[in-house]
Amino acid sequence: MADNARAKRLADLIREVVAQKLQRGIKDPRLGSHVTITDTRVTGDLREATVFYTVYGDDEERKAAAAGLESAKGILRSEVGRAAGVKFTPTLTFVADALPDTAKTIEDLLDKARQSDAKVREASAGASYAAGADPYRKPADDDTTETDGDAAE
Repeated sequence: MADNARAKRLADLIREVVAQKLQRGIKDPRLGSHVTITDTRVTGDLREATVFYTVYGDDEERKAAAAGLESAKGILRSEVGRAAGVKFTPTLTFVADALPDTAKTIEDLLDKARQSDAKVREASAGASYAAGADPYRKPADDDTTETDGDAAE
């Protein structure tokens, strides 16, 4: 079992090698400049690597990029093995990163919250407090009621 630091170093190396090879070494038109490697994770035994990627474009371009990465998997793995110099080159699995979709969902939720805040602000623009500006009793108010009560006795 390898330590986590070694797995992290190997993951970083795999990310760099795959990104460079995609940019300069593979001539597949499906893997143009719109594929970005975002993260890489390696299992503790250094046998399997998961490479996360994003594709900027529509669903058709995402499917084409996934097919292109799958067909280039052997070339990329041999390049990783050459650069890493480990006894066993990890198998590569490509997974589309959900980060852009998650970010879009969060932005949509924030927009809804802003719209809701604006509606509340508009509704409360001309409103007044139900019990006056300051509905809480103050110590000065308590003293006057006690003094009034003492005077009545």
